[in-house]
Amino acid sequence: MAVSGVRRCLSTLRDDLWTVRADPLPVSLWLRWLPHGLLCLAAFGVALGGAAQLDDGGGLGFRAALLIAGAQGGSVVLALWRPIPAWWLSTAAAVVGAVAVHGRLGAVQGQTFTWPWTAAGIVAHLFVLLLVALRVRTRVSVEVLALTALVTYVLESVWGAGDYDPTGVIAVCLSAVVVVLGIALHGRREARTRLVEQETITAEERARRTLLEERSRIARELHDVVAHHMSVISIQAQVAPHLTENPSEELKDNLAGIRQNAVEALAELRRVLGVLRSENPDDPYGLGGPGTGAAPDAPQPTLDRLDALIENTRAAGLTVTTGIEGDAPSYPPGLELSAYRIIQEALSNALRHAPGSTVRVDIHHFPRGLYLGVINSRPQYPVPRSPGAGHGLLGMRERAAMLGGHVTANETLHGGFAISAYLPRDGNADTEPETPDGPATPAVSRTSDTSYTAYTSDTSAASVDFVDPDASAGPLTGETS
Repeated sequence: MAVSGVRRCLSTLRDDLWTVRADPLPVSLWLRWLPHGLLCLAAFGVALGGAAQLDDGGGLGFRAALLIAGAQGGSVVLALWRPIPAWWLSTAAAVVGAVAVHGRLGAVQGQTFTWPWTAAGIVAHLFVLLLVALRVRTRVSVEVLALTALVTYVLESVWGAGDYDPTGVIAVCLSAVVVVLGIALHGRREARTRLVEQETITAEERARRTLLEERSRIARELHDVVAHHMSVISIQAQVAPHLTENPSEELKDNLAGIRQNAVEALAELRRVLGVLRSENPDDPYGLGGPGTGAAPDAPQPTLDRLDALIENTRAAGLTVTTGIEGDAPSYPPGLELSAYRIIQEALSNALRHAPGSTVRVDIHHFPRGLYLGVINSRPQYPVPRSPGAGHGLLGMRERAAMLGGHVTANETLHGGFAISAYLPRDGNADTEPETPDGPATPAVSRTSDTSYTAYTSDTSAASVDFVDPDASAGPLTGETS
């Protein structure tokens, strides 16, 4: 007992600490707005620094300097929502500032002024260009960069000034770097968006294809059921005249017509099945890999073959217990086939996702329908995640919906899985299922930490509880109260 506890502790430590998985920080509202706040803070710094530079070094008055620097800082904030107008505002503020201090350059002895771009103006314009390149098309970003270079060239080289510290070359070079970076990030974001859209479309197509494949598989299985009935109709129509003394010609003609229609319908069914089989001739019934499919004349399974299915599952390593309530009436062949396939798929899922677990299979026969319940405990050891083909639960739901029933799947509180299905006998989805005490509304709900209610009567407290094998209440049981 102590050795087992130490092993469990070591296994828990290994799972918790021996990992390199990514645990990203949850993106809260304040974290999403953090970049906006930083840009607003940078804009405030640009406004203060630009005003001080224009006032002290440029010789402008404080009001004029604050107005120009405020426009440069405001362009950074505006670029968050209107990048192109923000670029026009930043460029216009830089031009107005350059023109305003042009006549005062060299007026202060021993001090040179950065012109035509101030340091604060360069910082503000770089922020604006980056936001422009991130938001608009590449062509527009290149046009904005070209006009920025042109304005700088006209101010510095064509117009010129007296004694100043030129900033045109560094402003254009930094602008080019920022625009190229923004274009690259913008292209990466667009590529990622297109990839997500393509993955979404691919997932939808895969889901649609899976649905069609499962419906085709169900249709191939139901062919045997329909073909059997058509064959019986044909044989009965052929034999009926011989069971009656002196049958009339009208009766013979009607029975002959019935037989002919049954034979023609059977031939059409064979053609339809040939089309459905054409995709995989080695697996005509879609029941496995190539060469493992059922023979075309093999009978479809019914509830009578559940014992063999459960024995095979036990041989594969699962502990399976069964519980049957009620007297089994005569069900339609399609209902028995669907019930068998639902239980088969539920057991296959338990083998695949919960090896070594304990499984409970419950079958409840009601006057108006059949209830199936399969619940398994948590796996005995970690199982790698299996993406699967998506046929399992989808196929169960399709089979149940075809018969007017439904399937419900829930995870248990102890790491297991519970599947329940109700299949009405008459195929009427509006028919209320019954418990031994009367009509009930089909539902599967968690009533406690250890049990699920399969059906709850509208008129009494009758229910069907399935205890989770992992619970401490005892062994897995199914009981009707």
